[in-house]
Amino acid sequence: MRAILATERAVLRVTGEDAAKFLQGIVTNSVENLAPGTAVYTALLTPQGKIVVDFLAVAIAPDEGGGFLLDAPAALAGDLAKKLGFYKLRARVEIVPRPDLAVAIVLDKEPPADLGLVYPDPRHLGLGWRVVLPAEGAAAALEGAGAKIVGLEVWQGRRLSIGIPEGGKDFIYGDTFPHEADMDLLGGVDFHKGCFIGQEVVSRVERRDVARRRAVPVAFADSAPEAGAEVKAGERALGYMGSAAGRLGMAMLRLDRADEALKAGEKIVAGGVALTLVKPDWANFRFPGEVETVA
Repeated sequence: MRAILATERAVLRVTGEDAAKFLQGIVTNSVENLAPGTAVYTALLTPQGKIVVDFLAVAIAPDEGGGFLLDAPAALAGDLAKKLGFYKLRARVEIVPRPDLAVAIVLDKEPPADLGLVYPDPRHLGLGWRVVLPAEGAAAALEGAGAKIVGLEVWQGRRLSIGIPEGGKDFIYGDTFPHEADMDLLGGVDFHKGCFIGQEVVSRVERRDVARRRAVPVAFADSAPEAGAEVKAGERALGYMGSAAGRLGMAMLRLDRADEALKAGEKIVAGGVALTLVKPDWANFRFPGEVETVA
C-alpha cells in the first residue's frame, strides 16, 4: 500500500442546517442525497459556465457534525471559501478552512477505516482512495497503518496513466468549461439536478454536443514538452501542453483540428516533441483520428 501526502490539497468544512441545500443550488453535482462518507466530484462555475475551482465534496454523518468536507486545490481554497461565502446570503451555513486536516492518497489497497475519513476517488477506480486525517502526525499515522510514503510524482504518474486532467496543470481555471476539462465524463456534472451557477451554458453544450476542445492524454518517446508549449500540426495551432510524468502527459486540444491533422497524416508536436494521442477507457466521444461509423 503506497500513500501520498497531497500537500497541494486543502480542506474546507461546510456545516449548518442549510449546508446540503446551499451547495445543491450552486455546484455542478448533486450533494443533497449523498450518503455519509461518500464523495462526488464537482465544481463551482462562473455565471458564464467556466470553472472557478473543481473539488471533491464528502458528506459527513449527522452524529459527526453533518455537512461536508471539501477536498480542494490548496492554492484556491481561500478563494473558494470567499466565493461560497458570497453566495451564502441568509442561508444557515458556516464555511471554515481546516488547516488542521490533511489529505492523503492511498494506492493499491483500501486503507483501514479508522485511519481517518476514507473514501474512494469518485472520478475513476484507478485513482485509489482519499483519506482526510489530522495534519499533525499524518505521515506517522499512514506508516502505522502499513503504508509506504511515496512522492507526488507517483500520484501524477497514476493520474496521467488513466488520463485524468488536473486543474491548474492541464486546464486553466476561469477559462475552461466543464466539458473541456472532461468533467462530464468523470462524473463531475449532474445534468438532471436542476439549477446551479452556470447551468444554462453547461446544459447547452451537453444538448448540442459542441465541446470543440478537451483535455486529451498524450504520449511521447522523448523528453516531455514544457507545460504550456503550443501544440501544432504543421502551422496550425491545436492547443497547449499540460502536465507530464515519464512519457505520458495531457494536452488541451481542439478536437476537430487534431482529427483533421491525423487523417491528413500530419504529425502533432509540442515544443518539437512528437505527440501520440491516447484514448482513455472512460472517453465516450469520437476521438481524433477515429473513423466515424454509420449505424
